[in-house]
Amino acid sequence: MNINIYYGGRGIIDDPTIYVINKIQEVLEELRVKVNRYNLFECKNTITTLPQTLKEADGIILATTVEWYGIGGYMQQFLDACWLFGDKEKISRIYMCPIVMSTTYGEREAKLNLSTAWEILGGLPCSGMCGYIENTVTLEMNEQYTNIIEKKAENLYRTINQHMSSFPASNQAVRQKVGIPQTIDLTPQETEQLSQYVSDDNYVQRQKEDIQELTSFFRDMLTNEGADNLEEYLAAFKNGFKPQAGFEADYSINIEEKPQNFIIIVKGNKLEVKYGSVDNPDVEMQIKRATMEDIVNGRMTFQRAFMSGAMKMKGDFKILRTLDQIFIFMPEETGR
Repeated sequence: MNINIYYGGRGIIDDPTIYVINKIQEVLEELRVKVNRYNLFECKNTITTLPQTLKEADGIILATTVEWYGIGGYMQQFLDACWLFGDKEKISRIYMCPIVMSTTYGEREAKLNLSTAWEILGGLPCSGMCGYIENTVTLEMNEQYTNIIEKKAENLYRTINQHMSSFPASNQAVRQKVGIPQTIDLTPQETEQLSQYVSDDNYVQRQKEDIQELTSFFRDMLTNEGADNLEEYLAAFKNGFKPQAGFEADYSINIEEKPQNFIIIVKGNKLEVKYGSVDNPDVEMQIKRATMEDIVNGRMTFQRAFMSGAMKMKGDFKILRTLDQIFIFMPEETGR
């Protein structure tokens, strides 16, 4: 039996949906189910090709997190791709279990939306699971919640294994009458993306290796101003420091092309900034040099960089947000 998990959240550390699908995956693998997992935020440039992965699936799990409203953009793009490019004959034999965890209002509506979308595609919806989880720790420490998740995974396995039938839904009848997608004209880029080469793993791997080789070649040719300058940004952070009484935190920032991490150590009104390392930082970040330039020049904040996807982070989001409160960068600062 093959079950695919499509995760439509942003992949943040304290996302409760990640904990739920991890637990479900453990149970399914104990039942000797082959589980393939696709994080849509990692596949955002190839989402239109993901319906091809449904061909070998007996069932799927559509998992997403409601952070403010709805099922999220990545999951919507995947469902759009299934409608436009998916094999409807294959989809009609695939069971789908919706999993929606919410940190705000709307988990029931999102779960219903996933079930409705899959029915319109012609698929077979299973009983899903949704819930409001304010803190992931609460979910992890509650044995009753764990039992619910495990039972849901077992029921999904039983439903697919026994090919349980269900009453036809009006959504499927509507699809058969009026839901025929129109033929669309693809751009050359979309046509190439959906071509047979995309499904050829060897071809894709060769292309990636060629791109990496060219990138390294031109990067060596170009002068990367400031790449090896281990004094860069130190003055900007010292000048922009606005201490908060009682606040202490350690930050480690991996800046693109810098040989060492940029370290920020705050202890009340004392500040230490340097290039190097620090043990067990409260927040770890990975950022491009161009984005760092925007921040120290007052055109961007750390929080906006994270929300826009220009920066990755690991750690406490509240401590990250405080970074924009204790460092105020004015537009005229250059960070050099």
